[in-house]
Amino acid sequence: MRVLAMLHAYPPAHNAGAEWAAHSLLRELAARGHTVDVLLSQSAVASEPYDIDGVRVHPYRSKADPGPWMRGEGRAHAIVTHLENTARASVLGELNRIPVVHLLHNTFEKSKSWLVKGSPTLAVYNTVWMQADAEAWWRIHRGDRPMPWGITVHPPVAVADYEATPGDHVTLINLTEEKGAKVFYALAERMPRRKFLGVIGGYGHQIVRDDLTNVEIVPHTPGDRMAKDVYARTKILLAPSSYESYGRVAVEAMCSGIPVIAHPTPGLMESLGDAGTFCDRDDLPAWEAAIKKLSAPSVYRSISRSAAARAAGLDPGAELDTWCTAMEGVAKHGASRYRG
Repeated sequence: MRVLAMLHAYPPAHNAGAEWAAHSLLRELAARGHTVDVLLSQSAVASEPYDIDGVRVHPYRSKADPGPWMRGEGRAHAIVTHLENTARASVLGELNRIPVVHLLHNTFEKSKSWLVKGSPTLAVYNTVWMQADAEAWWRIHRGDRPMPWGITVHPPVAVADYEATPGDHVTLINLTEEKGAKVFYALAERMPRRKFLGVIGGYGHQIVRDDLTNVEIVPHTPGDRMAKDVYARTKILLAPSSYESYGRVAVEAMCSGIPVIAHPTPGLMESLGDAGTFCDRDDLPAWEAAIKKLSAPSVYRSISRSAAARAAGLDPGAELDTWCTAMEGVAKHGASRYRG
């Protein structure tokens, strides 16, 4: 099977959760013997082709880049896409009669509207709650026609990739307002004797302050360096996000038994389960109290064990099998449907 992924950016240069989730899916196809190429649409991401975990990544050259995968011996059996490339990939798939697969990382109206306009052969949702949201939306807006075939595959996180011995900092990854930077700095002000670690994110406007002596800011960190450079320095992870469809970094932290305090978005509640500590992002005293509670060694050990067990319980093996089987079905269906 030949798969073309049309994406705007890709690891290791771009380390946002959506890109790592996409890579986790694509590398699984490559590991099972399929040919996987990623075609980038942002020229600044890479200047030369490169390989990562069996996936071949091609830099943007021109609008004609997809041509070799649209026809001839190199014709793709399926196109995978997400986010800002969904529209173009859907149009190219329809024009060239190649089935298109949408990876959905959020519940925004724009994403759901392309389930209608793009008519994907397969929609892949990153959480159960998100698939349910899309189905409810479909019943309201398009109840007169069948919904595209969909599966749920939680962003795969291999425990071995993120295991580290926890450090001594209270950490926030991605210093945007939406991710909770203001909560992070407010807690640092209220708790001047504690060490706080802020990690520059891969997207969004970063709020960086240098006026707090107990706060250290570190640069954007590649995914394969997160265990050593971030989680090995982290005692508690903060996730005061206003919106998370899942919350990959929360799961990564739990791989090291790092307790996570989070705002109760549907995604974080699904990813953290009973292992998470939840506080409303507007209730600073609750966040401060939760951090102080974890100062008790017995409490920390208990919650740390729960976090590690939760991460282990999210073993992605079965869902990755479902993904690969679904993709093989898409390729077979497409070849049969469009033959001749």
